[in-house]
Amino acid sequence: MGKSFAAIDFETANEQRSSVCSVGLVTVHDGIITDKFYSLIRPVPDFYRYFNTKVHGLTARDTADAPDFPAVWAQLQPLIGDLPLAAHNSPFDESCLKAVMAAYSLPYPDYHFYCTCRASRQIFGHSLPNHQLQTTAAACGFDLGAHHHALADAEACAAIALKLIDFP
Repeated sequence: MGKSFAAIDFETANEQRSSVCSVGLVTVHDGIITDKFYSLIRPVPDFYRYFNTKVHGLTARDTADAPDFPAVWAQLQPLIGDLPLAAHNSPFDESCLKAVMAAYSLPYPDYHFYCTCRASRQIFGHSLPNHQLQTTAAACGFDLGAHHHALADAEACAAIALKLIDFP
């Protein structure tokens, strides 16, 4: 049996972890990518910091008519099901998911997160100049062309997880 998991990536509008403004998800079943999902999200609180926009390029105009998180979650949750989640720097993405769910008083499923950044540090050690997503993705043979686009980052994370993580 191959690896089965969902790679997830959030971008935020400001310093509040609940301010997710986009999400990318890639589901993998038995080592094969089976679904890809991307959505803009109207953030909570709904304002953008210059730094965040500089990183991912999204602005309030981009998400003014976007669905709120509960509407996006209704599409995401069935894709994730009971799969474990993988993220590059998983403490960030896990804290975003917990914060936005708390902001909407949604029950948080007890997901198990795997961290591809931690896996990179353990496996590649000092052989890489850093363990940033684009560096680790390249070391795993994946070309991350649109870094900080949530779906592109989730795709890179999935490629890394397929190479570096042993899922139960």
